[in-house]
Amino acid sequence: MNSLILQIAARYLHPLLLLYSWFLLLSGHNDPGGGFTGGLVAAASFALYMIAYGVEQTRRALRVDPLQLAGAGLLIAVLSGLLGMFRPAAFLTGVWIAAPFPVWGVLDAGTPMLFDLGVYLVVMGVSIKLVFTFAED
Repeated sequence: MNSLILQIAARYLHPLLLLYSWFLLLSGHNDPGGGFTGGLVAAASFALYMIAYGVEQTRRALRVDPLQLAGAGLLIAVLSGLLGMFRPAAFLTGVWIAAPFPVWGVLDAGTPMLFDLGVYLVVMGVSIKLVFTFAED
């Protein structure tokens, strides 16, 4: 589609939607959101970009194969589950660490956030691959 208005809108909305998807990912433990909804919003951002600019330019903007994103996300999700097994606990048991961080003070990091990041990448990669497949046919 060669719409100048859509291309300008996509150029400005794409980074904002990606930023909003990260907000959903990071706030998903306490509020609605998480890895799944964040991944869908990120995929929708690339779908909008694809409608405005085409598949090839969107692939260049993504810079990585969508299936590699999904594979990396699956690996991160499985590794986050395995970290709980280093303690005498079951698979996918949450492990938390409190690390001092210069700006925020003490940062509580845990394996549930890693699992959400893995889900984010899997959903984003699979959804983008589906959109690319449908657009190319």
